Amino acid sequence: MTRQQKLVQPAQLNFKDDGIFPNSPLPLLFYHQTITTEAKDPASIFEERFAENDWTNSWRDGVYSFPHYHSTSHEVLGVYSGTATLRLGGGHGKNVEVHAGDVIVIPAGVAHQNIGASDDVGVVGAYPGGRHWDLLRGSPGERPKADHNIATLPMPENDPIYGAEGPLRRIWNSLTPNRNSSRTRA
Repeated sequence: MTRQQKLVQPAQLNFKDDGIFPNSPLPLLFYHQTITTEAKDPASIFEERFAENDWTNSWRDGVYSFPHYHSTSHEVLGVYSGTATLRLGGGHGKNVEVHAGDVIVIPAGVAHQNIGASDDVGVVGAYPGGRHWDLLRGSPGERPKADHNIATLPMPENDPIYGAEGPLRRIWNSLTPNRNSSRTRA
């Protein structure tokens, strides 16, 4: 049985280009304790909610222990069990502790890595419109193409938790009013 709490306004975390990782002018959105579940398969609750809002191509696992980012898609992470400390934004970023029930929307370009986790940590990841993702580590020479990919990404049509009326589009559109419509696929 799943219970979605009332609308949780996300914390907004901003990370600037550090010369290695592009990060993003769009804030990372951190929804604390947005979904509670007592299901035998709590990961399925996140998968279903994300899919209802067209965030698909999902997986279940943890977060890589090395800093990385994606240039071909934004990403949502739903923590369905355990706890972890994530390093967000690269070497000069911020450590954030996540717990079961938390959801994080990571804009394309924002570096993230797991720097410590409980043995039972479990995460569901998904992508708007089922986009395919790449795996970039801040290596020399990857930025020109990555920067181009990020700049041409469409705005997601839906918040992964709350749908079209959720906070994601309002927050992100207020910062980038000329972003591509999600109806044009890159």
